[in-house]
Amino acid sequence: MKKLAEVLLSKEKTQEIMIGNWALVRAMIESNVRVITSYPGSPTPEIATAIAQIPVAERPFYFEFSVNEKVATEVAFGASINGHLSCVFFKSVGLNVAADSLVQLSMMELIGGMVIILGDDPGANSSQNEQDNRHFAKMCYTPIFEPSTPTEAYHMFKEAAALSQEKKMPVFLRLTTHVCHYKELIHFAAWDKQEFDQTPRFDVNNGPYVPITTTVFPLKKKALRKLAEVETYSDNSKLNYIKDNGNKELGIITMGLPYYSLLDVMEEMKVKPDILKLGIIYPLPRQMVIDFLKSHKEVKVLEELDDVIERDIKMIAFENKIDVIITGKSDLADWENEYTPDKVKEVLRKQWKQHFPPAEPIDDKKLKLAARPAQMCPGCGHRSAFYAIRKAMGKNDITVGDIGCHSLGFLPPYKIGEALLSMGHSTGTASGMALFNNTRKVISFLGDSTFFHAGLPGIINSIYNNHNHTLIIMENGTTAMTGHQDHPAVGKNFNEVSEKIPIVQMLKGMGITNIRSVDAYQQAKLTTAVKEALAEDGFNVVIAKHPCMLKFSRELAKKKIGTPPKVRVTDKCTQIYQCISVFACPAYQIRPDGSVWVQEDLCIGDGSCKQTCPTGSIESKPLEVK
Repeated sequence: MKKLAEVLLSKEKTQEIMIGNWALVRAMIESNVRVITSYPGSPTPEIATAIAQIPVAERPFYFEFSVNEKVATEVAFGASINGHLSCVFFKSVGLNVAADSLVQLSMMELIGGMVIILGDDPGANSSQNEQDNRHFAKMCYTPIFEPSTPTEAYHMFKEAAALSQEKKMPVFLRLTTHVCHYKELIHFAAWDKQEFDQTPRFDVNNGPYVPITTTVFPLKKKALRKLAEVETYSDNSKLNYIKDNGNKELGIITMGLPYYSLLDVMEEMKVKPDILKLGIIYPLPRQMVIDFLKSHKEVKVLEELDDVIERDIKMIAFENKIDVIITGKSDLADWENEYTPDKVKEVLRKQWKQHFPPAEPIDDKKLKLAARPAQMCPGCGHRSAFYAIRKAMGKNDITVGDIGCHSLGFLPPYKIGEALLSMGHSTGTASGMALFNNTRKVISFLGDSTFFHAGLPGIINSIYNNHNHTLIIMENGTTAMTGHQDHPAVGKNFNEVSEKIPIVQMLKGMGITNIRSVDAYQQAKLTTAVKEALAEDGFNVVIAKHPCMLKFSRELAKKKIGTPPKVRVTDKCTQIYQCISVFACPAYQIRPDGSVWVQEDLCIGDGSCKQTCPTGSIESKPLEVK
């Protein structure tokens, strides 16, 4: 396989097996995108991983990780109204952060064009909900393209970019987790590197760009006119097509991942319905939908998450007095999870049982796999911190979590972080819990990346209104959960070394004087620091800091430096199981006879567990000399 950078920058036609996120970078290059911005979040961060493979000097575009999705959207917007084709990408809930500015974009004349790549997450694989962001498109009058495969993602990005430039409007490219991450052989077109015009092209006469009372309604009318033009475009686009199976009785309208799951399921169906496969899901290709409905007696709408397309299609049928049976979601189970082949089969069987072979009886005696909950990595400083913090807490203290690796503190045995909404919410929520509360201490948690992303307003509010709670900042020196991206305190950004913005200095600059900073591995000191903080009135901060050990171990491996010696359990062990039931490092296992052993493939030799054993039964295993 060629190096990824070679494939992405090849000026000749080429082909390669790659995931959808990587293919998007090639599409950006072929479309001559000038500015790309993001905030990391699954399922989209591998787009940046591919970009990182291209040396900065060879990139035909500018890329940055902004401090949050709203700022990333605004940087891309600024580039677009200055004449540059831009792109911003983020995950599903990232759209909530970006929304305040994003809802204005369709009213603006984006002279350079702008594509918004949205990574939705059916199944909540890496998110706190399954929100269906197709609703946003209607609210902000923005077209949506939805690919089913990496190849379609590549082609649709290029078409979305061209449409955006032509109409001078934003366009969504909505991907879901499977489309982002699965691989296929993709054939790429040739590419000619262009010399960009560096002249700033912003002109107030292209606007107005200030949506206030006198300008809002003309701007809204312009957005609606453009959307109507896109509907005509959609009706004539090859991205929407019919798979004709010669069935005028049954039809299915679908899109995205469910389309290919449907093709799998149809292999065992006795009757093959016709399929209208949508690539542009908003605005719908109205005439194409009308014709499909008129030519079938019964049509099933197959879509993940909400009944967005189902409602639109039923409305089209009603307005056009079409005599057709339209069905969509039949029960609550249809509203959740990814529409993989098993799920699609389940959905279709409920309605068209007669078209499937008899279901195999369920054997309750078959071995069922145990649930595999998420867990913190071996050596994680958050585990050591939670162990120490739990010792400092009272029985009825309230803990408020936030988004990040430390969200996993909610799980047993730590049970820390009992409320969770969104990034940066913890200090605001903790402030509310502290009101009229003189009997239960309130502790909020915040990661260092989230501190910069959305944590500052809540902290400032706590200072300003003198709220009474303790904030513990879990500082591990990276944006760990999404792939170890840098943040402003690290001292470098995606492209270069940058000025460090230390968290302690920022807190002091806000006027906070009662700040304690302790290495999370120093468990006794951290317990003492938290006890002292909880004994004080008002708002105070404890920083529990330790490098992300997964990132640290990888850096050692790259430098070909061995990890420290593994730990082992000695014969002094009395099977109290503190290492398993209270500290809960996954490297510790129990044998059938009740004895404890260390799974060396998991142990990284950090030794943070040693101080947790009441009998001193954990010691480092000597290095083997070969």
